[in-house]
Parts: sequence; structure tokens; C-alpha cells
Amino acid sequence: MRTTILSSAIALLLLVSSCGNANPKSEGANTSPETTATETATGSDQQTAGDPASTATGETGKPIVLTKALFLDKVYDFEKNPDTWVYKDNKPCIIDFYADWCRPCRMVAPIMEEFAQKYAGQITIYKVNTDQERELAGYFGIRSIPSVLFCPVNGKPQMTQGALPKEEFEKIINQVLQVPSTK
Repeated sequence: MRTTILSSAIALLLLVSSCGNANPKSEGANTSPETTATETATGSDQQTAGDPASTATGETGKPIVLTKALFLDKVYDFEKNPDTWVYKDNKPCIIDFYADWCRPCRMVAPIMEEFAQKYAGQITIYKVNTDQERELAGYFGIRSIPSVLFCPVNGKPQMTQGALPKEEFEKIINQVLQVPSTK
């Protein structure tokens, strides 16, 4: 009886739609702000922060790996302006906080890749590996992944948590970022 209850509780925990950000494998991961974009890229098909054309325009059709340095330069410099959100770009962005080991994050990744193509030139899609960019994840209080930050050009950013369906992300893009859906 006890083992049945325990087994059911464990199975229920495995079905949760977001991952806690405590990964024993990430101990000793590179947390240095000097981490290069090449080191943070998780696949050869992703854009990296080292590609000036892609980071300047956000028109690559692929998510861009975001480091702290690139975040401070392209999105918001919280070191210079800690009390007031001052968005730096002229088009909205979406920032996907993820980890490679997180199953729900792997469910969100293809949605973000699709959005990067669909909204190329309208919205910049970034990815932040929370194991490698702990300071950046800590600044936003990321405790559960996937967490997705929607940054409009004007106004405050809004955060979602968990692996939401594509339709929910679309609604947020339309409402928060005020970018109409394209077919």
C-alpha cells in the first residue's frame, strides 16, 4: 500500500510541466560572464552571439544564444540602470530561459524556432542557457524552467513559466508584444 502511494507520487512529479533549476550535473558549469557565444551554443544550427549580422538585426530566422554581455548590450543594462527597465532595441524580443537537460524546455524549443522564422524582422528570439548564464537567470529570479520573458518595445516585460502550448505563446505575442500573427 505504501509503495503504491509512493510510486504514484513519484509518477505525478515526473509529469510536471516545468523543471526546477537544480541540476546536479551543472555543478562546476561555466558561470563566468566572459563565456563566449561559441561555448554557450548548444547546436551548430543555432545563431551565436558572435555573428554580428544576426545579433544586430535579429532577422536570422533562428533563436540567438544570449549571454550576459549580449543581454546588457542588446536588451537591458541592469548594471547601469538597476531601478528602471530601459529596453534597448527598436523591436520586441522573446527570451527563452532553458537548460539542455529539461524535457519541457525541449518541448518549447521547436516553438521558439518556428517563431524565429515566422516573426523574422519583427521579433528577436533569444535563448539563455540557465546552467551557463546563472547570473542572468538569477537576475530574473528564474527558479523554474522553461521560463519565457516577453519584452515589448514600450512597457514592462512579462514572464511566463512552463511549457505552454503554441497558441498561448501566440496570444501573448499579440497582446504583450503587440505583434499581429502572420500566417
